[in-house]
Amino acid sequence: MNFSFICMKNDMSGAILDNNGTLHSIYDYSSSEKAELIWAVAIGTIVGTIPYNWAYVKYGAKYVFLSAGILSIISTVLVPTLAAQSYIALLFVRLLQGIAYSADFAVIGIICVKWAPLDEIAFFISVLTVFSPFANIITTGITGVLCTSSLGWRASYYFHAVGGAICFVLWCIVYSDCPLSCKSITTEEMANIQKGKSAEHFNKDRNVPYFKMITNPALISVWFNAFMDLSMSIMIITYSPIYLHEVLGFPIEQTAAIIGITSFVQLPFKFTAAFISDRLMIFSPKTKMLIFNTISCGIVSLLFGGFGFVPKDHRWYAMVLLGVLHCLMSTNCGGFYQCGRYVAQQYADVVIAAIQFCKCLALFFVPAVVKTTVSNEHDRSQWALAFIIMAVFLFIANCSAYFLFTDQPAEFTKVVDEPEKLKEAIA
Repeated sequence: MNFSFICMKNDMSGAILDNNGTLHSIYDYSSSEKAELIWAVAIGTIVGTIPYNWAYVKYGAKYVFLSAGILSIISTVLVPTLAAQSYIALLFVRLLQGIAYSADFAVIGIICVKWAPLDEIAFFISVLTVFSPFANIITTGITGVLCTSSLGWRASYYFHAVGGAICFVLWCIVYSDCPLSCKSITTEEMANIQKGKSAEHFNKDRNVPYFKMITNPALISVWFNAFMDLSMSIMIITYSPIYLHEVLGFPIEQTAAIIGITSFVQLPFKFTAAFISDRLMIFSPKTKMLIFNTISCGIVSLLFGGFGFVPKDHRWYAMVLLGVLHCLMSTNCGGFYQCGRYVAQQYADVVIAAIQFCKCLALFFVPAVVKTTVSNEHDRSQWALAFIIMAVFLFIANCSAYFLFTDQPAEFTKVVDEPEKLKEAIA
C-alpha cells in the first residue's frame, strides 16, 4: 500500500469531477487519508495482539498462525475491489490486514522460547525478524515493476496473495509446535534446545506475571527502545519512497530499486551482529547489549536527523545514507531484544509480543508526526523537521538504556522446577 500510493493516484478509472470541473482520481488520497489507512492497520493490530498472544500460549503456533495467514491472503485479494467501491471499504480491509499482522511478533516469541537454545537467542531473533527487510525488498521491487507496467498496481495485490498462500502451505507442512514431535530433530539437538530451560519454557498452562513485567524498569526501557526503533523503521519503510520520489526527484522505478537495495544490504550486518552477540565472550552480556543498542538506536538517531538535509543535487548521498541506516538498525537483535530475553527468561515470548504492541503504537505515532509537520510532500524543510523529531525521541530512548538495561533475570522468573515437570511440560 505504501509504495502503490505513488501509482494509484495516476489511475483515472472511475475518476470523478472536482468542484472546479476537473477529473480527480478516486485513488489520489490526501495526506490525512493516507495516515488513516496506516492507522487502520494499527487499530487492527491492537485488536489482534492480545487474542493472538493468548491463543499461541494456549494452543500453539501452527494453526493459530495459519488463521492469520488465511486472513492476510483474503484481505490482500480484496484491496483492489474494495478500494474501487469506497474509501470506507478500503479502511475496513486495512483493518483486517492489521489483525492478521498482529500475529507476527508473538509467533517469533513462541518459536524462540520453544525452539531456540539459550545461547542462540540473538541468532534466532535475527533470522525470524528478517521478514521485515526481506518482505520490503520483494514488495517494493514487485510493486514498482507491476504498477508501472500494463498490468497496473492491482496486479501487485494478487501476486502477493498467491505468494502468501504458498508460504502458509509450506508453514503447515514444515512447522511443529513441539521439538519432540519433529522427526528431523536428533537427540543431541533436543538436548541442546532443552539445556538451561525450565518447565515454564514449554508449559502451556503457565501463569504469566503480566503486572510485574509491565512495571519492571528494564523491560520498560526495552519497550521504549523497541517503540522508537520500530517507529524509525516504519518512517523509513512508509515515507522514504514518497520522500525519494517527491522531494529528491527519483523516478518511480529508481525509487523501487533504491528501497530494495538499501533493505537488502542490511542482511549481512543483521546476521553478523547476532553471531557476535551470541558468541563473543570478552564482554559481559550487559556491555554487549549496550554497544549494540547504541549502534542500532543512538548512532542511527544522529544520522537520521541529518537525512532531511541532503540536497537534491546530492540525492545519491541520501540513498547511501538510507543503506547505512538500514545496516545499523539491523543490529538491534543484540540490543534491546537481548535485554528483554535476559530479564524475562521463560517469558521472553511475552516481551516480544509486547514489542508487536509497540509497533501498533508506532503505526499511530509516525503518521501523526508526518501529518503534523508535513502539509506539502514536496517541501524538504517540512520533512526535515519530521526526521529530527523522530531522531530526538530515538536518542532519548537509547540514553535510558544506560541506566536501566541489565543482564540479570527478574525476580518473577525465579521458579523452582523439578526434572519431572520439565518432561511433562515438553510432552
